[in-house]
Amino acid sequence: MATQFRSASGLKRVRGLGSAHAGAHHWWVQRLTAAGNLLLGAWFVASLIFLPDLGRTTVLQWLAAPVNAIPMLLFVLSTVWHMRLGVQVMVEDYVAAPSSRRLLLLLLDVYAVAVAAISLFAILKIALGVTNG
Repeated sequence: MATQFRSASGLKRVRGLGSAHAGAHHWWVQRLTAAGNLLLGAWFVASLIFLPDLGRTTVLQWLAAPVNAIPMLLFVLSTVWHMRLGVQVMVEDYVAAPSSRRLLLLLLDVYAVAVAAISLFAILKIALGVTNG
């Protein structure tokens, strides 16, 4: 009977099946978003370097093209997701009180969704050519 409540074995912890059951998955997702951010960030910088100028009209025309808007959407999503994962780890590691931890994680989720939504809205508005006038 006592063996049922024993903590996870070393092998289970390595496989990500410890008490939280998600450690390895979280770690892999953070690494994948980091790799995506690196590739998409390099694409973004290279794209801006090759523009004739960085004037508002030029950049808006560049972002209006689907070949640029789609990677920009992916870049925003990947960056926000990566930020959320990183801050989540910091909160879980350094905030001791469970109620404070839950509140901060909730605020983090609200912030991440708000940043993503506002950014995606702006990119889609430019890409779809929606104007206010």
